[in-house]
Amino acid sequence: MYKFIFIACSAMLLSYVLARPQDQRAAGAGVTTTTTAATIVKQDNVNNADGSFNSSYETSNGIRVENIGYLKKIIIPKTETSDGQVIDEHEELVLVQTGSYSYSDPEGNIITLRYVADENGFQPEGDHLPVAPQ
Repeated sequence: MYKFIFIACSAMLLSYVLARPQDQRAAGAGVTTTTTAATIVKQDNVNNADGSFNSSYETSNGIRVENIGYLKKIIIPKTETSDGQVIDEHEELVLVQTGSYSYSDPEGNIITLRYVADENGFQPEGDHLPVAPQ
């Protein structure tokens, strides 16, 4: 008898949890969201035989994305691993990508992020990003 009551109570609790609104904070904070689907209004993709590429698209809700990539030869200096193995200086190909994306924030401001990703890592720039102290 107790097992049946336990299972029934557990099922009622589970159905209550699943039936509640998904984001209680958004419902009370006055955050508005849109469910209108965006469509792609412009799109370009170019893939070259040398490995370089250029792609971009723009959506009906104002999002713009551009990405340019190419292969770059870099020199890896002579190194020694922790177990004493020596790796001589050599060339390697790395993919370099530059690009940007922009969108409108909820207040209608255009947010733009520009970036470079290369052998030095991902390097974003944008007026909305915090600046490290000098």
